[in-house]
Amino acid sequence: MTRAMGAAMRRIHVGNALSAFGLGFTVPYLYVYVAQVRGLGAMTAGLVLAVFAVAALIVLPFAGRAIVRRGPLPVLLAALVLAALGALSLGLAGGAASVLLSAAALGAGQAVMQPALATMIVDCSTADTRSRAFAMQFFLQNLGLGVGGLIGGHLVDTTRVSSFTLLFAIEALMFLVLVVVMATVRMPHSPRMADAPARSARGGWKQLLGNRAMVQLCVLGFVLFFACYGQFESGLSAYGVEAAGISTSALGTALAANTLMIVVAQFAVLKLVERRRRTRVIATVGLIWAVAWLAAGYAGLGHGSQEMATAAFVSTYALFGLGEAMLSPTVAPLVADLAPEGLAGQYNSAFALVKQLALAVGPAVGGPLGASLHAPYVVTFLLFSLSVTVLALRLGRSLTAVQDRPWTARESRVVSRGGAPEPVAAEA
Repeated sequence: MTRAMGAAMRRIHVGNALSAFGLGFTVPYLYVYVAQVRGLGAMTAGLVLAVFAVAALIVLPFAGRAIVRRGPLPVLLAALVLAALGALSLGLAGGAASVLLSAAALGAGQAVMQPALATMIVDCSTADTRSRAFAMQFFLQNLGLGVGGLIGGHLVDTTRVSSFTLLFAIEALMFLVLVVVMATVRMPHSPRMADAPARSARGGWKQLLGNRAMVQLCVLGFVLFFACYGQFESGLSAYGVEAAGISTSALGTALAANTLMIVVAQFAVLKLVERRRRTRVIATVGLIWAVAWLAAGYAGLGHGSQEMATAAFVSTYALFGLGEAMLSPTVAPLVADLAPEGLAGQYNSAFALVKQLALAVGPAVGGPLGASLHAPYVVTFLLFSLSVTVLALRLGRSLTAVQDRPWTARESRVVSRGGAPEPVAAEA
């Protein structure tokens, strides 16, 4: 990595931390703000949360092409300005229509930030440093979310609209500060769609769908996000309250345990997975999450003491955090290594789109199931976790040696990106 790439990477990491801080500042209190503080009711509050997902699904396909054509930095700056306007107007909105429009702008801006920042990390890293760069990104995101949520919780007062207006104004300010920080980034030259042959410009999505390994990774990614992230604040929390009798304070402790596990374990885990096959690491995560769901099953169905049920439920979130820490230096770099030259933005946007789909479907399925059908809920997501292991091992057969074992690039100095995969010999 050159000195210029290192300087750019440091600013990108600052950007990740600030954007996560802004999200943590307001997102946990969005439902209360719309439903109670503005007095618009639970239905409107639910629509606001749905608008976030719908806005992301609409803009992400176009974001990928824009990143490829214009580069990630201009797209990121535009997304930050849009998110700042959305946050500020959301703090001032009083009616249902203005709240929904503001939420759409904020959701669209936030959704585009993810693939733009990921593509900037790809452009400013090498095969040797990419896993560590994405691990740092995930660490800073969780740290920013935790700190933002903690500070935001001390600022809000449900009896005063002005406290929420201040909250959203600070979030908008964070995005604008981030515009200033990111505008100073000097990105290294990377191929753009304009540099590539005309055939690639017309067939970017067709080329992506023709990449068997990428399609398999997207299916695997959907299951990952559906079985874990899509359940955190919907099905799993409903299951904990209804089946295990978990109090709201214990639920907060479980969420804190998840974040703490990520922050504490991230770089220790990185050392363990850096020289392991990526697909084997993902397969291991599926097994760890299966154990997490068994712990959740004991919490709600084990008929033990309330203390034991609470401990098991908190351990479920902690085990999920351990799996997340293992995925951060594995999955995102793999998306980058599967992308042909100049199409990293489109591949990152496609994977972000898969994530948003899973996060939209997950609560819709898991919420009612976790609240009423307790045993089927646990069994269903236990099977989904085991399917992560199966899908990861199948994906390993479609990857080249360097894509699955990136440390071999240091020896061969050959980085395989997006081409036809070579068969990998099975390991004992």
